[in-house]
Amino acid sequence: MKGFIGIFDSGYGGFTILEKVRDHLSKYDFLYFGDNANTPYGPRSSETIHKFTLQAVKILFDKGCYLVILACNTASAKVLQTIQQNDLPNIAPGKKVLGVIRPTVEAIGSLTHTRHIGVLGTEGTIYSGFYSIEIRKLFPDIIVTEEACPAWASLVEKGEHNQAYVDHFIKKHIKSILNKDPLIDIIILGCTHYPLLETKIKKYLPNSVSILSQGNYVAKSLVNYLYRHPEIDMHCSKNGIECFYTTESKNKFISMANIFLKKKINATQLNLI
Repeated sequence: MKGFIGIFDSGYGGFTILEKVRDHLSKYDFLYFGDNANTPYGPRSSETIHKFTLQAVKILFDKGCYLVILACNTASAKVLQTIQQNDLPNIAPGKKVLGVIRPTVEAIGSLTHTRHIGVLGTEGTIYSGFYSIEIRKLFPDIIVTEEACPAWASLVEKGEHNQAYVDHFIKKHIKSILNKDPLIDIIILGCTHYPLLETKIKKYLPNSVSILSQGNYVAKSLVNYLYRHPEIDMHCSKNGIECFYTTESKNKFISMANIFLKKKINATQLNLI
């Protein structure tokens, strides 16, 4: 049975991934699922994140997805490998779950000149150390400095990212990470919510520091993945359809989608147990 490419996030940030993936794979069918009722995932335990994420993956499979992208850095960092290695062989052999961290990491080798990079992310992503681990595997010479930004995702979730007072939180963490390592020349936005804060982030970065936002890199990596795995691509339907699900108020979800995607959508509310 052919089906959707599923995109799962703990909130609205995955819209930034969907937007870029859709640009590259416009003919494909996508099903977006936001666990907005349980966001943010950053402060939660690995056990809870695994429970929520695995439930979401099962729902996406049940609704016709053959391939699922975890468009949540926290879930990608803390539970992706467990789901891939322990859960998938039992619940859906042959189906695939991919994350957003590896494509981001693969891109930085050719982008940094100083070989010093920074990562901004949620508590869960940063404290997992997953970015540092993955970067060391591919580029052992690169020095990684990470900074947890606990409030940022919540500010975006509340739709307050353009408010003037948000600058205080942005400036604080940019100053902190650059104080830790003044040689940083690339900063990875290690949370899919953060592109909506990019304009404010740039205000407090010197011109010598560039921002790496994940969307385009994840999209290009997915295109390459489907090219290299025709046995997966053949299961992906191509009618240009998009479907949306949320665990919270569908009216709020639709309103936020309009901010992120700049278009009106329809959505269905469902619940995780």
